[in-house]
Amino acid sequence: MGDTAITKTTTAGPGTAAATVTTAEPVRTTGPVTLTAAEAATPAGPGAPGPAHLPHAAALPMAGPGTSPATTEPAPGIPPGARIPSPGGIPSGPDTSPGPGIPSASGPPSASGPPSATPASAATPHSPLPTPRRATGPDRAEEATHPAAREGKGQPAAPRPGRADGEPDGPADATTITPHDPCAHGFLPERPPVRSLIGTWTRLDAMARAAAVAPDREAAVALVERARRADELAALRQRVSRLSLRNAEAAAMRIAVIAVSCGWCGIDPQAPAAREVADEAFLDLWAAIAHRIGHDQFVALPTLALHNWAPERKPRRHIPIDQLARTETLVPIVRWAPEGQPLSRLDRLMLAATRLEAHGIWLFRLAETLAGRSPDDSSTPTALRRLVRVQHALRAQLLAEAAELSAAPATPQQRAVLGALAGQGALEPPVLQAADAVLGIGARRLREGRRQLLRRHLPAQHRAWLSAMDRHCAPVRTLAHRGGPDAAVYREAQESLIALRRTYTALVQAAARPMEVPLTRAA
Repeated sequence: MGDTAITKTTTAGPGTAAATVTTAEPVRTTGPVTLTAAEAATPAGPGAPGPAHLPHAAALPMAGPGTSPATTEPAPGIPPGARIPSPGGIPSGPDTSPGPGIPSASGPPSASGPPSATPASAATPHSPLPTPRRATGPDRAEEATHPAAREGKGQPAAPRPGRADGEPDGPADATTITPHDPCAHGFLPERPPVRSLIGTWTRLDAMARAAAVAPDREAAVALVERARRADELAALRQRVSRLSLRNAEAAAMRIAVIAVSCGWCGIDPQAPAAREVADEAFLDLWAAIAHRIGHDQFVALPTLALHNWAPERKPRRHIPIDQLARTETLVPIVRWAPEGQPLSRLDRLMLAATRLEAHGIWLFRLAETLAGRSPDDSSTPTALRRLVRVQHALRAQLLAEAAELSAAPATPQQRAVLGALAGQGALEPPVLQAADAVLGIGARRLREGRRQLLRRHLPAQHRAWLSAMDRHCAPVRTLAHRGGPDAAVYREAQESLIALRRTYTALVQAAARPMEVPLTRAA
């Protein structure tokens, strides 16, 4: 039946045989789609009101009951020789017309008058698959998943709802990133730090590596002045706003390495007095990076250690960051020792602090357990006993790191860097500050002002978490004024934290100067 209809259509008459293409198979030629333009110009259906039929319409075959869809009547108002698209698979009737106002591929909807004649090769629809109507509105995104839409190389992918064309998935800037939960991986970065920067930022990468191995501060300052004269610092300053948050944190670590190498770790880059001490162009870059990451006092151990390590081999994606830092062999991204030489004491101290944070993830989780608990709760002494075991394990880990650290080489410049950081209170590990927020050791021994002075080197979200722990763990700290077995467990937790602090202090002293006394006896 379909073949008969095709024959009748193609041999309808001398006036339409040369220009009317009504085969059931689509003609794969290039050209604009005129189906929607023709149907949009007139109402659907042969019986609908509209322009009067032209005299040539009587010679065209009409669609009757039981007739193949290939023999449907052309839209009224189309003269002989006009473009008539292939109706292959398009049902007849009023339901087949698209909504009014849908433009054709060649431009806006045409008027109700007869369109200009075009060659038959331009009458092919864009999609070879028959569709009852073109999708509109949100349905256009589903139409992009059609096999015909995937064939075109130049067709852009349909954007996700709520996103602009070409915008990648994920947060666009730091304001859309939700603060990560310390119970997930402590204060470690969410992903392994960036090994090497790209583009113009490779100059900052090279400058940081050269400043770390500089023999003295004067040599490091000369590197910064040379970069300023070459306008490298100004070029980097103009590109800070284009950095992603992760790359900005990587750039902050390199800025911190350069600052401590030059002896500028205790200055404020935005203070007027800093212009008399440090290079002005470097201070502008420093301040821009600090504004990008939302943290002013980042020149300290959390940035120099937690953002300056990488696994020796490429890890699997499903490994959590804290497990990765515990189990994999870590290497520094910016080495304080020259390439080809063993790691220095400063390198090993920073890696030991990173492993301390990775093993201290259980301390963060126990802190969340104790937050808001009553001292009379039966789970409080259980959590405190577990906290004691975790602190004993952290102390044992530091003692194991001490042997390799004492045997590592050290230079006068590295000792000067350690001395400058220690003088600013910038060597306090975040995990010890978390334990202090739970047990309250710092409030008694270091005073509240000293505690805030140590926390200023942490990002704002970490400082907020510590302040919340100060408030929520206040009921547990009332055990210090009580008696009984629960109070004894609390005092044991305090003593284990004091021993952990002393062990870490001895490790810093071992890195800053040669020690003849074994670390175990000193601790």
